[in-house]
Amino acid sequence: MTWRMRRAGPGDAPALSLVASATFLHTYASVLTGADIVAHCTTKNSIATFAAWLDDPATIVTIAEYEPGHAPIGYTVLTAPDFPIPIGPTDIELRRIYLMSQSQGTGLGAALMTRALEDAAAAGRNRVLLGVWEGNMRARAFYERHGFAVIGARQFMVGTTLHEDPVYARSV
Repeated sequence: MTWRMRRAGPGDAPALSLVASATFLHTYASVLTGADIVAHCTTKNSIATFAAWLDDPATIVTIAEYEPGHAPIGYTVLTAPDFPIPIGPTDIELRRIYLMSQSQGTGLGAALMTRALEDAAAAGRNRVLLGVWEGNMRARAFYERHGFAVIGARQFMVGTTLHEDPVYARSV
């Protein structure tokens, strides 16, 4: 499989919204209710949500695409941290790192993570934070392989269901 990564622009909001909802549905269909998935995706993964991030100069969005054809298959979002733990002035949150399941195991996830860490450092950030559903052991193992360690927890609403998520961090 051949893919490319690039900084996303304003015209990418629909593609990012599509990948966000598709990956969320695939990842959580067996553990969340349909109503919670729909509620989450229509608000948190909307075109408007991505358009706002893409319009924010402090937010860095990267999109991964198949080559040729440039079909969207993954993305990352680095933005201001939103956690109930002490946040430093040079912290940034990896709010999203998602990849279509058929692209997992190809090295693209690691490439997206490397790019996110490089982008954080280039933006003058010293620490990257992220939250993950406590039951997503595959994602947690991926983050730990990339040097992240648990530093706290947060509560996260998906639709009407409250989840306890570990918060991870690593220096860059």
